Amino acid sequence: MSLSRSLKTSGNLSGKRSVMTRAERVEKLKSDKKFDAKTDTPLGLPKTHVVEK
Repeated sequence: MSLSRSLKTSGNLSGKRSVMTRAERVEKLKSDKKFDAKTDTPLGLPKTHVVEK
């Protein structure tokens, strides 16, 4: 039995991301001097849109 075309995900996984991962957000906040690893917690960070390059 063949797989329906609607269930195939060949091109969907390589799409453009809309937000950064937690690690990426922490690195960006560190570079902007808005996050201190000693005093701040990485939980509850605001979501940050990925900037197109």
